Amino acid sequence: MRVLISNDDGIAAAGIWAIAQEAANRGHQTIVVCPARQQSGMSHALTVGRPLEVKKIDREDKIETWSIDGTPTDCVKIYLESMCDWHLQREHSQKFNREIPYKYERDPMPDAVISGINHGPNLATDVLYSGTVGAALEGYLHELPSLAVSLETNSKLTYEFAAKLAVDFFEDSLKKSTTPFFYNMNLPRELKDDQPEIKFTRLGRRDYVNAFKKITDETGRTFFQIQGESYDTDEAEGTDLYAVHRGFISVTPLQVDLSDYKKI
Repeated sequence: MRVLISNDDGIAAAGIWAIAQEAANRGHQTIVVCPARQQSGMSHALTVGRPLEVKKIDREDKIETWSIDGTPTDCVKIYLESMCDWHLQREHSQKFNREIPYKYERDPMPDAVISGINHGPNLATDVLYSGTVGAALEGYLHELPSLAVSLETNSKLTYEFAAKLAVDFFEDSLKKSTTPFFYNMNLPRELKDDQPEIKFTRLGRRDYVNAFKKITDETGRTFFQIQGESYDTDEAEGTDLYAVHRGFISVTPLQVDLSDYKKI
């Protein structure tokens, strides 16, 4: 299986290499394409109008690795649409009777996308801000099974443990699913009874207090810096917040359609 792995913490983050090496050790053809630097909170942002530098990075472990000076969505979208033999591009090329230029020799399409492992949780309504989830969403929009993986800050669990569990779950999900899926996985600070147990959940609701710090410099200019502490307004049983706060591993199936059918 060909697995595309990305993240929003950047190419130097420990989490992405834990899951990339876990996938590679199992014999999966692993391709890492991730931001050149930290891109947390970028959601599904796409860079428009600015050329993005793409660098191939040679590694001793031979994992194919690309660094892109853009967002997580940029990374997944550029790889799938410009560096791979994307089926829709072939259809468009035939429809309009023209060739689509490629800068790189095209790779076969991956079979799946994993984003993470993120340093810190992506729970509840924070998925709307998360670049980790944004990268997985881009894979899902290309009809690929996609998983976003996050590990609680200061967790007693290692990235290596989280990677093994996530890849186990992903392989099992691929065997059971007949259509592409879009899952958001969060691992807790510590496991209930020291045993990993996965709960399928819905999104809770999270907000922040003192979310911005106001700063005035010596010239009188005003700045605001994001900070603050989370508080949860929907942590009911069945939510991802409820599960993770009690030591379970949360998996929330996500979808793209935001339509309010009741209002329609």
